[in-house]
Amino acid sequence: MRISLKPLIAALFAFAVATPGWAQGSPREEVIRIPAASGAMLVTTVLRPAGEARRPLVVMNHGSPADSAQRPKMERARYSTISSWFVSQGYVVALPMRRGYGETGGAWAENYGKCDSPDYYGAGLQGAADIRATIDFMRGQPFVAPDRTIVVGQSAGGWATVALSSLNPPGVSGMVNFAGGRGGHMKLPGGGLGNCAPDALVQAAAKYGATARTPMLWIYTENDSFFAPALVKRMVAAYDAAGGRATFRPVGAFGRDGHQLAGSESGAPIWQPLVQNFLANLK
Repeated sequence: MRISLKPLIAALFAFAVATPGWAQGSPREEVIRIPAASGAMLVTTVLRPAGEARRPLVVMNHGSPADSAQRPKMERARYSTISSWFVSQGYVVALPMRRGYGETGGAWAENYGKCDSPDYYGAGLQGAADIRATIDFMRGQPFVAPDRTIVVGQSAGGWATVALSSLNPPGVSGMVNFAGGRGGHMKLPGGGLGNCAPDALVQAAAKYGATARTPMLWIYTENDSFFAPALVKRMVAAYDAAGGRATFRPVGAFGRDGHQLAGSESGAPIWQPLVQNFLANLK
């Protein structure tokens, strides 16, 4: 008896159409260790599309918990919505845990000292060094293109991304800063939470901008509990006035705390068009 394969093939085709991940191959995930300064090994999650072609790279950089005791306990950063979107656009996504965070462990390289005289500038450059190490290592992989790299960061990772812009790493086409800064959510003398040294943050932004020439997209919400809109405007103005190339896209209030926009699935309809347009206009 001959068995026709047509019904089976038709069923498989229908399933593939209804399930894009099955048809295209689900993103592959692996965890690697990337050598960085002082002998550190950055525990890094790598996500990539199906196939073996060389793809452009995205390095996605995590924030820092307000409670310092939580830094060593942090789980590997994923930013699932952002990561999945970039993979769907054909990028390889690397999410390094920087020195002093989670499984990477070791001394906290981004220590900016006390709030009465914080070194936000130096702290950002330490984070930038870990991002640079990740870029250099990933570009050595056979599935990563040597150019068209995009760097994205949220909160402390966004600040490290701004710091990296001052170094103009070759092959990096653009950078995206979600709610970047340091020293937020600190208890202020008069009560309440805020940034303990906003002027120092503005000054550091200007110092980065003085040498930064890589296009950047800055996205901040109206109800960010770490960095208020007035402070953000000062930071952007200082960065651009010094020579930086920031495209500032403030958005309205998001949820209970807009600082979480980048890590929330429901935030995608807000940031995706902004990021898509930014990427489309890069040379």
